[in-house]
Amino acid sequence: MTTVRTAVIGVGVQGQRHAAKLAALERARLVSVADIDFESCRAVADELGTECVADYHDLFGGIDAVVIATPTPTHFDITREFLEHGVHVLLEKPIAATMEEARVLVELAENKGLVFQIGHLERFNPAVLAMADFIDRPQFIESNRIAPYRPRALDVSVVLDLMIHDIDLIHSFVQSPMKNVDAVGRRVFSNNVDVANARIRFESGCVANVTSSRISMKTERSLRVFQSDSYVSADLQNKTVTSYRKRDSGPVTGPENVKIDAQSFGDSDALMDQALAFVESVAGGPPPLVSGRTGLQALETATIIADLVAQDSG
Repeated sequence: MTTVRTAVIGVGVQGQRHAAKLAALERARLVSVADIDFESCRAVADELGTECVADYHDLFGGIDAVVIATPTPTHFDITREFLEHGVHVLLEKPIAATMEEARVLVELAENKGLVFQIGHLERFNPAVLAMADFIDRPQFIESNRIAPYRPRALDVSVVLDLMIHDIDLIHSFVQSPMKNVDAVGRRVFSNNVDVANARIRFESGCVANVTSSRISMKTERSLRVFQSDSYVSADLQNKTVTSYRKRDSGPVTGPENVKIDAQSFGDSDALMDQALAFVESVAGGPPPLVSGRTGLQALETATIIADLVAQDSG
């Protein structure tokens, strides 16, 4: 069995989590972690029994794959360098700060035949995977992703910080080109938009109403999909899915005409599943669930929404 030599760039909260998962995988060896804050880097390295470097350039030639968990404005330069050096990349979302940067990265990875996976973690949420089994031709989708205010990821709007997760999921469910988008939002605690709502219409006729906020007093990640004879409701935070379907072709006159199926997935680790999928792809296994092109599609929609929201917020 091939052991994949890995590293993590950026040891903030998410980077530390990525490093811990890679260190625990039998098929991977965490060669190093890297961060310009060398003291923090060394502390993480010591805890995980690996090396640390302040300059990620020192890793070229010594690793097969890398997880990049640095601020969004740095994604392009760092990712491009690793791809140019033949290193497979798992990049935290969003894929890049601009569409132009994202296209360059996707084409570079494809030309070099490298694994380029984007960290849309919700794709590995077992509630999302279960929900997909019930979805055929969605007609209306409603998502809410709200979280308490924290001084992190404030370099981008809530659209690129939180909403992009649901944008990616909605695209995966609808499988239809967008027709048009309306969006509004407001700045509240930061210099970027902190709360936003978008209404996305698809050529299939499906409509998605998407709300995200990072100034709430609670955490909620919910998603509901309505179809002609059923709807599916998922609590992505607590990992539960409930489907409601008509029992037959007749009219619904009461609860007896509706079949309810509830599932719960309390014991799961989406980040570990994502890390394992990445390492297996690098080792010659299935292609990434969330490829660079998938991340590009999510960014394109998010960028359109972010621009509309920026105009609306003044």
